[in-house]
Amino acid sequence: MRNVNRTGILIVIIMGTTMAGIDSSIVNISLPVMSRQFNCTLSEIEWVITVYMLSFSILMPLTSWLKSRIGFFNLYIGAVALFTFGSLLCALSTTLPSLLVGRVIQALGGGAMAPTSMAIISYVFPARVRGTILGWWGLGNMVGPAIGPTLGGVLTQQFGWPSIFYINLPIGIITIILSFKYLNVLRSQAKLKLPFDIWGFTFLTVFLVCLQYGVARAEVKGIGSPEILATLGVAVVALLLFILIDRGKQIPLIDLHLFTNYAFVSCILVTISRAAALFGGLFLMPFLLQEQMGFSEGVSGLLILPNSVFMAAMMPFAGKWSDKHGSREISMLGIMLLAVSMYLFSLLDRGSNIWYVMIAMTVRGFGMGLLLAPLNAATLSAVRPSEVTMASSISTLMQQVGGAIGIAVLAIVTQTTFNNYVLAGRPSLSAHHLALREGFLISLFILLVTLVPAWFMPRRNIVLKDTDTHIDT
Repeated sequence: MRNVNRTGILIVIIMGTTMAGIDSSIVNISLPVMSRQFNCTLSEIEWVITVYMLSFSILMPLTSWLKSRIGFFNLYIGAVALFTFGSLLCALSTTLPSLLVGRVIQALGGGAMAPTSMAIISYVFPARVRGTILGWWGLGNMVGPAIGPTLGGVLTQQFGWPSIFYINLPIGIITIILSFKYLNVLRSQAKLKLPFDIWGFTFLTVFLVCLQYGVARAEVKGIGSPEILATLGVAVVALLLFILIDRGKQIPLIDLHLFTNYAFVSCILVTISRAAALFGGLFLMPFLLQEQMGFSEGVSGLLILPNSVFMAAMMPFAGKWSDKHGSREISMLGIMLLAVSMYLFSLLDRGSNIWYVMIAMTVRGFGMGLLLAPLNAATLSAVRPSEVTMASSISTLMQQVGGAIGIAVLAIVTQTTFNNYVLAGRPSLSAHHLALREGFLISLFILLVTLVPAWFMPRRNIVLKDTDTHIDT
């Protein structure tokens, strides 16, 4: 098919994924303000992040089935529209429950954007340029989470926390308009009436919901309480049933055969553990900067800026390095730098110099920049082009689940530690610092453990035979 504006297509999908990426991190910096306005605890306000991640992860496995059923065009337009509508509901929320409803709707749209975008790239761009295009898309995809905290801090301080959701409205509307202009060519894509794996989806959903609920409620009920043990037990049974059902399916919800791919599994294990550490650490950071160190929302956002700048600067270098030398060594270096940054964060308190904060952020930025691009490159190169959509869905699903668990576990640890120190007679401010310190040290430990699966990543990025179809030039 000729006369395809591939530049316009790339711009449209970068806009959508960047918008969703910004939202994945922009909320964190506003959590203390939301907590005070809604008069809720740390464990309650964490659901603003967790409910998004959980809903996001539930939709991920459906992406491959939906793109075959309704096509890329309808799926992408629908995802952007749903995300934009959810953003409006979040901005208008006056209670925590209404905000959580808006976050769920946001996530249902946001969850489809990344794998759909990658599938569109595989469909539109020929194999000889696909790696370069994925690199540009990946950089755009990372800009959102990178600038989110800084943008969120400035907006929250100047216009209040609803502004972090209002900003999505013009971006979403423009993206939809441009989609009708540039993605129109995708309407010619053949649609397949594939059967829906209802039982697989049901058991996977039960597993994800029970796992997250059990981990989150363990802070209140205790990990050994009958309610928590029963919930986690249901999660385990649901997972086993899902595996048994989908293993024998001709068209499964998730292609479990990908987990026989040694290189892919190594990348997925790194994705899970680094997400648990980084999302958990990112959740604690605003409370450290604002409540412990006394910085405003705007200053807190600006202090996170070095992280964003150095991450963006390192990603192109890291991507080229992984193409030439492989992903393993540079990924491990990134993990070690992230571990060092968690240790530096654990040392911060109210008397710390602002330059010390910036150094810690810079180290974190270097680590993120060295890890993300090579890890993504290794994950995608470990599968065939025809498996990219499924592999991307699985990778994003594992990232979101790992992040949700990391947030819940660190919230449990910090809240429990804080309560124990208060009961032992420690002043509240001192107890809060010690609790946050322990949370960052746990993130450090998780990252060090991540070095184990990272060692088993392929030394060279694998190049598989390209059998996928694309629009002819």
